[in-house]
Amino acid sequence: MNNRVHQGHLARKRFGQNFLNDQYIIDSIVSAIHPQIGEAMVEIGPGLGALTEPVGERIDALTVIELDRDLAARLQTHPFLGPKLTIFQQDAMTFNFAALAEEKGQSLRVFGNLPYNISTPLMFHLFSYTNAIKDMHFMLQKEVVNRLVAGPGSKAYGRLTVMAQYYCQVIPVLEVPPESFTPAPKVDSAVVRLVPHTTLPHPVGDIRVLSRITTEAFGKRRKTLRNSLGHLFPDEVFAEFGIDTGLRAENVSVAHYCQLANWLSAHPAPQES
Repeated sequence: MNNRVHQGHLARKRFGQNFLNDQYIIDSIVSAIHPQIGEAMVEIGPGLGALTEPVGERIDALTVIELDRDLAARLQTHPFLGPKLTIFQQDAMTFNFAALAEEKGQSLRVFGNLPYNISTPLMFHLFSYTNAIKDMHFMLQKEVVNRLVAGPGSKAYGRLTVMAQYYCQVIPVLEVPPESFTPAPKVDSAVVRLVPHTTLPHPVGDIRVLSRITTEAFGKRRKTLRNSLGHLFPDEVFAEFGIDTGLRAENVSVAHYCQLANWLSAHPAPQES
């Protein structure tokens, strides 16, 4: 494979680096983000600054989280961006977004071209901070965006769908072809907007229970609910909520998963006591 050098920086495979270099796509993403002066903007994985520069031109301060030491150093010395940036050279998976929102005195607006290898765990990390986040705009593998926006009954519908839609309104923004990047990835990409609900539509008492139920149900997604979740719920509970036990995990709505989670919190199974 020919690793192309981009602006003197070699893309590092272990960081999942693919650098955006399509001006039309960049302009479209920045327009979708619509950064305003005074907002607490946070970029995850700025890389070579393809989004950092045009966003930075519109605002007076920007926080960036960059794991790659070389790229963080390059941004620090950037001629016009440098003075506007607060750079955290660390893994976004360990970043405390609530502490930053408190320091800024407002909810954060988070964006980034997320490395494919960490996009799903990173979103789960961010969901735990939705009280501190106003909105998120991410470039992701198109297949991940399809999972985020899926409805019940589709093959793309899974645990990530349920957890994302529990916390956020999910809006697809635009699709991005591989040739918009250097090096070109082998997959299509897409941009998605995630807006945390100000009031949760289906509040759950213990989010760990919802996480457990969806993990178990989708871990056995070919099985019926009676087989995948029957050890947690008697048939009459499914009947009470109008859920057919002959359905599979992908046919159950977010609202129904939340009802099941709240029931289980109130009726812990004997093995959990």
